[in-house]
Amino acid sequence: MSDIDQNNPFASVTLHKVDEEYAGQRLDNFLIRLLKGVPKSRIYRLLRKGEVRVNKGRVKPDTRLNAGDLIRIAPIRVSQQSPETPGSQLRKRLSQSIIFEDDGLIVLNKPSGIAVHGGSGLSFGVIEGLRADRPDSRYLELVHRLDRETSGCLMLAKSRSVLVDLQQAMQKNALKKSYQALVKGRWPKGKSTVNAPLVKNTLSSGERMVRVDAEGKPSVTHFKIAQSYKDATLLEVGLETGRTHQIRVHCQFSGQPIAGDPKYGDQMFNQHLRDLGLKRLFLHASSLNFKHPLSGDWVNVEAPLPNNLNSVLDKLQ
Repeated sequence: MSDIDQNNPFASVTLHKVDEEYAGQRLDNFLIRLLKGVPKSRIYRLLRKGEVRVNKGRVKPDTRLNAGDLIRIAPIRVSQQSPETPGSQLRKRLSQSIIFEDDGLIVLNKPSGIAVHGGSGLSFGVIEGLRADRPDSRYLELVHRLDRETSGCLMLAKSRSVLVDLQQAMQKNALKKSYQALVKGRWPKGKSTVNAPLVKNTLSSGERMVRVDAEGKPSVTHFKIAQSYKDATLLEVGLETGRTHQIRVHCQFSGQPIAGDPKYGDQMFNQHLRDLGLKRLFLHASSLNFKHPLSGDWVNVEAPLPNNLNSVLDKLQ
């Protein structure tokens, strides 16, 4: 018996014309949104085998689409088993975490422990959860990312034009992202900036690691002391560039890693903070300041420090 579901909308050749809203989007991201219920692994296999064509030509996953492009997708065999979808608990938690929303964008106070998207053994993240919670939304994309264990302000765009505008603002350092981090030891009062290039490596295990390297990409982080404790310092952190794990690696490079960091942290310091109740990375995206792409007004969105982190600070006092 064929494993193609009779209700499978992708059982025959399908053609899709790219409208203006999706111009500039990567082909793989376009297909993931379009082919709901088709596993990502299957989509990438279609691309490798040339079963997806753009304007009759073979294409790579990172191909940028143009308005008017014609996408041809070969028939896709879909299992009769219903595709797994984000659970109601995740969708509810994400919906309750929204701290700003209008016609152009959403800002979420992302809880620690939730990835921004599925992958690396995780079926779902923020983007899959919100899309499942809003099935009628025509467009919803991440503007930027946060590490899974980092909490705080995460922005999503409701249209391609808003996404491009905000990402361009980030590239020009016109969108300000502020963080709070608790680090080991006393941070020197005169140390306000770390300028150290970063390079990203993938280990044989598949784990991503970032380190300071003269051949790396330019990376600049600004620090300001918010509160000093006996063996730790609470910092306000600003990013001039937005590299993977930038704050975490710059703190490690400075000899004062972030509390609770399993990848770049200090084992003894982490244990001391665990004894005080810290069960996660002490890094929180506290605010976003940006010029709204639709209204032109300046918007400041703040996410308060979570109670579990405030509790640790109270104990440090």
